[in-house]
Amino acid sequence: MAAPTQYSQEEVEELREAFSKIDVDSNGFITTNELNDLFKAANFSLPGYRIREIVQNLMSAGDLNNDGQISFDEFINVVHGLKSTEVAKTFRKAINKKEGICAIGGTSEQSSVGTQHSYSEEEKYAFVNWVNTKLERDPDCKHVLPMDPNTDDLFSAVGDGIVLCKMINLSVPDTIDERTINKKKLTPFTIQENLNLALNSASAIGCHVVNIGAVDLKEGKPYLVLGLLWQVIKIGLFADIEISRNEALIALLRDGESLEDLMKLSPEELLLRWANYHLENAGCNKVNNFSSDIKDSKAYYQLLSQIAPKGEEDGIPAIEVDMSGLREQDDVKRAECMLVQAERLGCRQFVTATDVVRGNPKLNLAFVANLFNKYPALQKPENQDIDWSSIEGETREERTFRNWVNSLGVNPRVNHLYGDLADALVIFQLYEKIKVPVEWSRVNKPPYSKLGGNMKKLENCNYAVELGKNKANFSLVGIAGQDLNEGNHKLTLALMWQLMRRYTLNILEDIGGGEKVNDDTIVRWVNQTLSEAGKDTISGFKDGQISTSMPVLNLIDAIQPGSIRYDLLKMEDLSEEEKLNNAKYAISMARKIGARVYALPEDLVEVKPKMVMTVFACLMGRGMKKV
Repeated sequence: MAAPTQYSQEEVEELREAFSKIDVDSNGFITTNELNDLFKAANFSLPGYRIREIVQNLMSAGDLNNDGQISFDEFINVVHGLKSTEVAKTFRKAINKKEGICAIGGTSEQSSVGTQHSYSEEEKYAFVNWVNTKLERDPDCKHVLPMDPNTDDLFSAVGDGIVLCKMINLSVPDTIDERTINKKKLTPFTIQENLNLALNSASAIGCHVVNIGAVDLKEGKPYLVLGLLWQVIKIGLFADIEISRNEALIALLRDGESLEDLMKLSPEELLLRWANYHLENAGCNKVNNFSSDIKDSKAYYQLLSQIAPKGEEDGIPAIEVDMSGLREQDDVKRAECMLVQAERLGCRQFVTATDVVRGNPKLNLAFVANLFNKYPALQKPENQDIDWSSIEGETREERTFRNWVNSLGVNPRVNHLYGDLADALVIFQLYEKIKVPVEWSRVNKPPYSKLGGNMKKLENCNYAVELGKNKANFSLVGIAGQDLNEGNHKLTLALMWQLMRRYTLNILEDIGGGEKVNDDTIVRWVNQTLSEAGKDTISGFKDGQISTSMPVLNLIDAIQPGSIRYDLLKMEDLSEEEKLNNAKYAISMARKIGARVYALPEDLVEVKPKMVMTVFACLMGRGMKKV
């Protein structure tokens, strides 16, 4: 049985966006009249009786409490219940044709005839302005920047891979070694390398890039470009919305709440709590979301007023927010006045006045995240009884596993490795990725009740361990469901490693026609490939020479002769810094020739055998493909 349909937070926000396009009067409900207006606005050549039938079908499916209107929760049920029917297709097309949404026919090999992919003009406009601002001083991007947000410049600008590589490094600095980006005299081959580098690096920082290929980016397919770019931008915006990187967030602790409770919150939940913290201080009503609750701009006005510098810090002049725009009667004009004040704070990004009034959830979330990053306006508590030693950032190993899991498109996204695995739902999805069947009828699914909810999660964890032992044949000695449920670091990581290892070996076995692969197989292949190229071999994944990265670089050059620029490398008597420079170059070059490597440069320098094995395995996969 396939995993049940669950909507991630992002998918729910996209549904909310679709809902808001139909809910013209913004009262939180869709009526028959609004559905009729939707189809009229879409300009379909359908007879009136067909439109009436479609509207009646949608109302009968969605209006569960028979009050003559569809709430957002009912709307989610409608979307989930719709199959590939004429009603479904017509409904989707109508939403796509609503102002601000562009619909384009699918042309990829996977797309069936008549498939429609939609993309948002508002998102394109917002992302173009963000990229222009962030890369305006980068000499390597002068050939495509600044882009005009009112045209399709963006979709051609990403075609050579340089802008994407630069944006990835902005979101997660040092992900890509600049020496590996092809910048001059580009050819179809060197462009392909750049796009490989961008896609494999995006995957390594936790972007879900399945079904996106270099050709899609080269052709500038709008829905794929915007989808990837949003993931990259969001990772950068959310990077510091995390307690170990910003201890002042502890100011958001509520009465009776533990530090552990606060640390479990996702970046989206922390942003909402941060906004409400400031709204509370301003004596205003809280907001429940960054869509319908901010449409009148009043919450934004109060938030700007609270976070604007007051002149109390040295070198930071006060900025007074002009609140007179609150008296503006028209929502769009009020929103525009608010954005003028945001501009004075250097924060006019992602949303237009119309995006605010329409309650575009994705762009408003980005707007608030940018406000937080520039002006958190939080003080680290001094007197609270807090165990500061418990606030630890992710280890490299934890980050690698989390990014690997997210790159596979699990739902919900993993923000905190241990807390987000506590109900084992993500683990079950990983089992399916490694071809271990899951009986979903045995799995308890959210929402979990407060009373007995943790027992349901524990039952899931017990089943996850059972699958690992009996179906996956993992070595899980001493690991019980309780260990996963309670987030035992050592034992959870042991399971994660076995999942990642099996996933990697499965890929090699698929490429090799089903032949079983183990560590010895990989070492033999590596040494044979190195020997045939006249290069030194390795003794295994603990070989001390790996700390210089030369075995990895030599293997890359053996797979793609002439790809490594040895003149950029130090090869003997290396300092620790020189070893790290070689490792950064090696990891980026592996990705550039098409190997989806998740390990970090430090793993090579420190010769971490497990991660070293994954690097050689990924390169073996690339070498066996001979593409």
